Amino acid sequence: MSLIEIKVPVLGESVSEATIARWRKKVGEAVVIDEVLVELETDKVTLEITAPSSGVLAVMHYEKGATVKIGNVLGGIDENAVAFVAAPAVTPIFQPTAPEKVIVASIVSPAIEKSEPVVIVKNVQSIPDVVTHLSPAVRKHLGDNQLNAANVKASSPDGRLSKADVLNHVQNAGQASAASDDAPAANSLYSDDRLEVRVPLSRLRLRVAERLKYAQNTAAILTTFNEIDMMAVKQLRDRYKDVFEKKYGIKLGFMSFFVKACTQALKEIPMVNSRIEGDEIVTNNYCDIGVAVSAPTGLVVPVVRDAELLDLAGIERAVAEYGRRAKEGKITMEDMSGGTFTISNGGVFGSLFSTPIINPPQSAILGMHKIQDRPMAVNGRVEIRPMMYVALSYDHRLIDGREAVTFLATIKDCIENPGRFLLEL
Repeated sequence: MSLIEIKVPVLGESVSEATIARWRKKVGEAVVIDEVLVELETDKVTLEITAPSSGVLAVMHYEKGATVKIGNVLGGIDENAVAFVAAPAVTPIFQPTAPEKVIVASIVSPAIEKSEPVVIVKNVQSIPDVVTHLSPAVRKHLGDNQLNAANVKASSPDGRLSKADVLNHVQNAGQASAASDDAPAANSLYSDDRLEVRVPLSRLRLRVAERLKYAQNTAAILTTFNEIDMMAVKQLRDRYKDVFEKKYGIKLGFMSFFVKACTQALKEIPMVNSRIEGDEIVTNNYCDIGVAVSAPTGLVVPVVRDAELLDLAGIERAVAEYGRRAKEGKITMEDMSGGTFTISNGGVFGSLFSTPIINPPQSAILGMHKIQDRPMAVNGRVEIRPMMYVALSYDHRLIDGREAVTFLATIKDCIENPGRFLLEL
């Protein structure tokens, strides 16, 4: 039997290994060329490995959780095999007997004299009396929650499971677990029946931890703070947001104003746009701004390239696209490589004040926070203004306090006077 190999591709800059997060197919199942077969998790992103050919997944060399390196053969596809799947939309008829073997597929290949059945042994404990038809949505939720269909109570008279049945089962199980945790222990502080869940740290989380600890151990990190009156930007945004969206097809947010303000400040204080390499200072004459966004696997920082050359619409498009791809787990290595400066917006989660950590080898990071109305003294009078605290963490080995304070003051001036800096006055 001649197999088409499924190999681990080049994973990206400075990344040599990955962890198998999930197989999308099982041995014996038919695959189509370019169909996603397996997901690999690196210390930066999740990669989808597609089928190099159509056929049948004949072998898997690594299981979920295994560590693999570039060039490793994950499995093989038999181009000449045909997968015969019995009753794909209907689960097997469960009989009230001992554990049984259910043949779910057979591989027929010219290279094999006889078909090789793929057998799954099911230990059936709760057995329905009728055939259960599972929709794709029900199958997905059962798989996501690692549930056996036989253990979920169906609400319909014919025993057919619905998506609502699965979700109710999960919710009830969660409430029962929470009630158990809240109950006082009879004889000791820690009762034996208390449950805990242990999962290994993901490669992404491990890498984030390593980089942040490296930054703390290596850089002389200081943080300076300021506050920005957001009234002018809010009024400008409220006045033109509908026209802006109609013209450019994208919503006008606050991030684009801060990215443009940072590019202006980086031009005026170039040391903040620099990094230390050995015994040299490397200063960048371009602004590749990393924008931290939330993804299912954690925080990722894709880079808006040449941000100093983009207008507000171009920045908003780039940030929105990265946000969409982050939610779908499709941020790539190339998206996050490089970067000369980073902006982190904890305000979207409600943070009022924080001290961000530098993303090495960069030398500074700006922290945005929640906009909150506060009484402020304006021209000798007390007025309620929408205020935002901002923080600049910087590497004091490279950036002096005067430069850091001036940089943050420049951003404040740009945001409080958006017309002037957008017109480059």
